[in-house]
Amino acid sequence: MTLNFPVILNLAVALGVCFLLYKMQQAHASFTKRVFTGLGVGVLLGAAFQLLYGASSPVITDTNAYLDIIGTGYVKLLQMIVMPLIMVSIIAAILKLRDASSLGKISALTIGILMATTMVAAGIGILMAKLFGLSAVGLTATAAEVARGDYLKGHLNTAQAISLPGMIISFIPANPFLDMTGARKTSTIAVVLFSIFVGMSATGIAAKQPEIFDAFERFIKVAHAIIMRMVTLVLRLTPFGVFALMTQVVAGSNLESIVKLLSFITASYSALLLMFCVHLLLISAAGLNAARYVKKIFPVLAFAFTSRTSAGSIPMSVQTQTSRLGTPEGIANFAASFGSTIGQNGCAGIYPAMLAVMIAPTVGIDPMTLSFIVPLIAIITVGSVGVAGVGGGATFAALIVLSAMDLPVALAGLLISIEPLIDMGRTALNVSGSITAGTVTSRVLGQTDMAVFNSDAAVNLDADEKAA
Repeated sequence: MTLNFPVILNLAVALGVCFLLYKMQQAHASFTKRVFTGLGVGVLLGAAFQLLYGASSPVITDTNAYLDIIGTGYVKLLQMIVMPLIMVSIIAAILKLRDASSLGKISALTIGILMATTMVAAGIGILMAKLFGLSAVGLTATAAEVARGDYLKGHLNTAQAISLPGMIISFIPANPFLDMTGARKTSTIAVVLFSIFVGMSATGIAAKQPEIFDAFERFIKVAHAIIMRMVTLVLRLTPFGVFALMTQVVAGSNLESIVKLLSFITASYSALLLMFCVHLLLISAAGLNAARYVKKIFPVLAFAFTSRTSAGSIPMSVQTQTSRLGTPEGIANFAASFGSTIGQNGCAGIYPAMLAVMIAPTVGIDPMTLSFIVPLIAIITVGSVGVAGVGGGATFAALIVLSAMDLPVALAGLLISIEPLIDMGRTALNVSGSITAGTVTSRVLGQTDMAVFNSDAAVNLDADEKAA
């Protein structure tokens, strides 16, 4: 990695943008406005870098390596607070509820909405693949795509070994302290379950040992206040992280590959937008203003889009649901936690459905027959739970579906060159789905604070910044 004059110049410009974002924060510009500015300037600067140097230029590579300090550094800070936030918030919520039946309703509704929307997403993926005439027939593979195909075939046994009973067992935290480190792909759900056990155990001694319960409740209140302050401090960096991540993505994009697979990209984003409209229909059906809802969730969707991490979006998702949408913390944490691993509308719904329809003609199968579509949607819905157990979300969702449908998995490697671009939209839709599940669940159970939802005032994050 070389720190030459062009790289220094690029970094100077990037630091200038960061200074602009800092001044906007000092001037108390709204959080949404700062995130939107970071996103827009990142696109423009990334495009300028690519125009000047070319996507494969060493200058771009070296510049992105330094920008990674800001972008990936921010994502890691978010990942740092995910487990403490989930654990403390869920325990605090259960201590307030003191009602196991309410907990059951929240879990059932949240997971039910996530699974149902994934089924709808699969149907939309099939429809868009048909409308755009997507087919893998006649596509040629480069060396990178062949290598990716071999990689997928090498991981096929792992995907085929996944079963629903095995996945459910993996959710149980045999060692909760290990799961608090995020060591397993199902660690998030495991921490949720452990937190539920802690909360229920605490409420179980409330009547018999009130002094101990009161002491524990005070401890959780103190821990919750500190964790939420930590969340606020990290989220202040969102505009900077979004700017750095967006600049990296645009600067390093391969335009030739994008043009070659433009029809798949267009079909994918058409499906993603259509599914987002389904989310808005659910919000409207729950009696909420869809336009206001979109305005309030934009910052977290912008971060999910640029960072491509559903798990890393959990703190911001919870903050958005509680501070902007009026959803109680318990429901917000359930939705964000489960939504990052189960029923992902983009990665586990739309993507494998489109791939299956695209690849089926290569082996002489008509993908528009009911005998193909019905089992495909069923496999995608059940498989969306299994994705949580392994890495590479969308990749393993595709492996599970393609192998179950007896389709050649290696052809999925043809899309390696546009994978990052597609993954951005998929991740944003995943997070949108989890927020929709939390918002609708809260509304159905009559727990939404409509004064917060209807308020146009600054959210807690902005208020904290003004007080600091």
